[in-house]
Amino acid sequence: MIDTAPDKIAALKKSWQESTLAPLVKRFGERKTQFTTSDEHMVVDTVYTPDGDAGAYLETLGFPGEYPFTRGVQPNMYRG
Repeated sequence: MIDTAPDKIAALKKSWQESTLAPLVKRFGERKTQFTTSDEHMVVDTVYTPDGDAGAYLETLGFPGEYPFTRGVQPNMYRG
């Protein structure tokens, strides 16, 4: 059972990656294998989540490609 907010977010992120993002990437691919910032050359993750309280995050923002689509309708956003 998931007790803490970070554990809940991590579990939901994994589920999102497997059920929402992976099918889209498998079907269409991504433009690059790795995305980086233009000035720092730091790797940019597919999605960022908070480390703390999951309540407001999960209720109001959610994950890309999933209802209520506050982060866009495509799971991989601009990467496709």
